[in-house]
Amino acid sequence: MVVRSYPTLDRVGTPKDLRALPETALSCLAEELRAEMIDAVSLTGGHLGAGLGVVELTVALHYVFETPDDILIWDVGHQAYPHKILTGRRDRIKTLRQGGGLSGFTKRAESAYDPFGAAHAATSISAALGFCAARDAKGQDHHVVAVIGDGSMSAGMAYEALNNAAHTTKRLIVVVNDNDMSIAPPVGGMSSYLSRLASSKTYRRLRKAAKRVAEALPAPMGEVARKAEEYGRTLVTGGTFFEELGCHYLGPFDGHDIPNLLLILRNAKEYDDKPVVIHVVTKKGKGYPPAEAAADKYHGVTKFNVVTGEQLKAKANAPSYTRVFADALTKAADLDPKIVAVTAAMPSGTGLDVFAKAHPTRCFDVGIAEQHAVTFAAGLAADGLKPFAAIYSTFLQRGYDQVVHDVAIQSLPVRFAIDRAGLVGADGPTHAGSFDIGYLGQLPGFVVMAAGDETELWRMVATAAAIDDRPSAFRYPRGEGLGVELPTTLEPLEIGKGRVLRQGSKVAILSFGARLGDALKAGARLDALGLPATVADARFAKPLDHALIQQLCRHHEAVITVEEGAVGGFGAFVLQWLAEEGALDPGLKIRTLTLPDVFQDQDKPEAMIQQAGLDASGIVAAACRALGLADLAAQEARG
Repeated sequence: MVVRSYPTLDRVGTPKDLRALPETALSCLAEELRAEMIDAVSLTGGHLGAGLGVVELTVALHYVFETPDDILIWDVGHQAYPHKILTGRRDRIKTLRQGGGLSGFTKRAESAYDPFGAAHAATSISAALGFCAARDAKGQDHHVVAVIGDGSMSAGMAYEALNNAAHTTKRLIVVVNDNDMSIAPPVGGMSSYLSRLASSKTYRRLRKAAKRVAEALPAPMGEVARKAEEYGRTLVTGGTFFEELGCHYLGPFDGHDIPNLLLILRNAKEYDDKPVVIHVVTKKGKGYPPAEAAADKYHGVTKFNVVTGEQLKAKANAPSYTRVFADALTKAADLDPKIVAVTAAMPSGTGLDVFAKAHPTRCFDVGIAEQHAVTFAAGLAADGLKPFAAIYSTFLQRGYDQVVHDVAIQSLPVRFAIDRAGLVGADGPTHAGSFDIGYLGQLPGFVVMAAGDETELWRMVATAAAIDDRPSAFRYPRGEGLGVELPTTLEPLEIGKGRVLRQGSKVAILSFGARLGDALKAGARLDALGLPATVADARFAKPLDHALIQQLCRHHEAVITVEEGAVGGFGAFVLQWLAEEGALDPGLKIRTLTLPDVFQDQDKPEAMIQQAGLDASGIVAAACRALGLADLAAQEARG
């Protein structure tokens, strides 16, 4: 692999090399590091803006702290690309988010410099406290640093950790990276609080005055004045919230001023009486004009032209499932004023930005707070509205206790629109929506649906809107639909009823959700092999279509269930019901195809589906194995 030459960066293989550089070289290193990151992400795609904003902070942290002996934990991991380049992974940085390449997040198995894996927000302080408690118990003396963004400070877990910090350890450093820009504009009191601190007239006047004084003094005295200004502005701007929690608060500081960052971090190392919160202000997308000018600061990008910033997006053959959901919900809300929508800091990712444009007063973004989002939706439902909580499958896991206690037990009609259900390609196992079928299907009274194509998703929105006596959920994948034509009206489905799409006599394929297209292809290939196949779309995992399942089991030699979900989901529900009914005929060959019982690493979506055995070839191979046709199965497995 060709690595672009940068004179200063080329001297840095690890942070130990970085710490051997003179301080005067660090600004140059930061610019080269920023250029290297832009070059790499232009080829791989990924999370660009956050990393650009923390380049100077990353350099300063590794320069001041003796990583990996000192523990450095990045929250979420979106901003960790510069960290990866500086910690021995520069030669692989252009494999980011690719099959067999570097993870897009921090990952313990990847490097000793990644002491804790992170991909969901607000975990860093809790994890850092664990490291602090372990250090203190073992009588060790290293430092522990957590870097958390202001967007993550909207998550309750961050406050739980801060509330516990002073009671757990006297030595912890928390760096709050305040870029006033998470994936969507951050919401909530803490974001406003940090913004007020960084932008107040008092703070700005103090900085200007201190700068003038420092510049007028001889160099040694100027440094003393600068240090005095550091402490003085903390007194003026406040930080009372953090102080009341038992922490020292320092800031806000310019997160792109390397000399000052070094001074602040060195000072923070000296505190040994209680945890320290350092508030730094950075600019997301810093140093790359197209990112700085973009509304989302190039938070997440596809491959792009470095010179123009133009993202190289493949032409869509069909609308995305997310867009279909957004349009269907907007249309439903046009007809029903009780429909409202809730998102947890993902309005664009879930399509609710579309809904919000049409119905701005009926869309609620609660920040990175899935637990709150679920119970908030429960409150809306309890007072007679029809809330749709649009949350990625992987993030809904964070609110599962609330789904159980605040929604299911009270039988409140909250409608969960579960985006990114199934595998998600480059984002890897931390963002895969593998478990929602099982964890929702086990809850009494829930209606659980999965869309096999765009029309089914369209109708499931209408179905959920019509369910007023219990909670419901419908899942759909990331990416494009199958290209089917959408209806002009919103017609609900009959609850618990599937459909048969093609008729055969030898093999029955019962698909639940996104793999319906592959199931249909598999049915055609089985026909060609002389094994006539029925293909059915279950639509519902709960309640199951008992009549359909009985029909398939009675009239076919083999039945194959297919789902893009973990073991213990739809297929398990089918087997459970058959066993309870005594309908498991000894002559019936039934197989359940699920995601493998491992956390699949990132790759292209089609490659991951193939690895899971859920593509058309995998389904045909499974049918052939069930029928005892080993040679045909092996042939299909080879594709």
